[in-house]
Amino acid sequence: MRYQRVQIEAFAWELASDVVTTDELEDRLSPVYKALHIQPGQLEAMTGIVERRYWAPGYAVSRGAAAAALNLLRDTGFDAGAIEALIYGGVCRDGFEPATACHVAGHLEDLGHTISPGAFVYDVGNACLGVLNGMVELANRIELGQIRAGLVVSAESAREIVDAMIDQMNAHPTMDLFKTAVATMTGGSGAVAVLLTDGSFGGPSRRRLRGGAVQTAPRFHDLCVWGVERLPGQKTAEGDPSYRQTMATHSVDVLNNGVVLGRQTWETFLGRMGWSADAVDKVVSHQVGSSHRRAYLEALEIADHKDFIAYAYLGNTGTVALPLAAALAEQRGFIRAGDRVALLGIGSGLNCMMLGVDW
Repeated sequence: MRYQRVQIEAFAWELASDVVTTDELEDRLSPVYKALHIQPGQLEAMTGIVERRYWAPGYAVSRGAAAAALNLLRDTGFDAGAIEALIYGGVCRDGFEPATACHVAGHLEDLGHTISPGAFVYDVGNACLGVLNGMVELANRIELGQIRAGLVVSAESAREIVDAMIDQMNAHPTMDLFKTAVATMTGGSGAVAVLLTDGSFGGPSRRRLRGGAVQTAPRFHDLCVWGVERLPGQKTAEGDPSYRQTMATHSVDVLNNGVVLGRQTWETFLGRMGWSADAVDKVVSHQVGSSHRRAYLEALEIADHKDFIAYAYLGNTGTVALPLAAALAEQRGFIRAGDRVALLGIGSGLNCMMLGVDW
């Protein structure tokens, strides 16, 4: 894919309210550590994550996404009425229907920011690639002349799945369960909003989205699974079946196969863009943890100093992670105007997407 007319107008974010350290999680896992003879400090040593954030209990992800969108509109002064497409790209949603994007649009309207009544409003889901997929959806519409401006938002919540996994591990302290649960413990919460336009709204022409590439390996679809399971023999106070969230990640297999797929995508991406690896000034990759980052950069032969890190104090925020890291990288001066930037996304499935931006 290549684009001539697409500009990333702005990023914005909303950080979740409650800071939770890795030490706190390990304290809750002390029965598991004792049973399996695991020394404290292993989670941080394996992941490089010191802390992450959670929303308050019961906080709707649509409200987090709306807060990020509101921050963007306030920071830029952009007219919500000019937004002709609103896409929600998160894994976590308010419910099965309607689209969580509808909730977000409704919250914005309640806050005095009404998007165009003729706007496309819908969800896109693709594990941790949801926001990048949403950006491509908007870019395609802009390139085709269907819209002039679109907004992709997302919010992720890790509190519920982490709580459920800790309860499960404490009830069944086995090494096999611990290994598939480590990735869950990296989860953090947050929200992001990304505004794309055709560049016709005035101001400097910056952050030109030039194109990208995709590679998939769906034979590995069962390496990371997040869903809901019924608890046999348990019922709610009302007598209904009882359910809980569950997640299982075969981390080593995800890493090994993800690195192979990432290398294939990187080579395809450079060829599609007509770029050399040396011509890429900065990269922002999906923020999983230290082991993933190290293996990824080595496989792609990218120098450490070109990559921005955000996971240490935010954790893995899923779809929010990469765009939030890109926004922070710009805010802190790591990415500067004129840089050629590669956004390196990967998600369960396995799917890999890389986008090229002239900042």
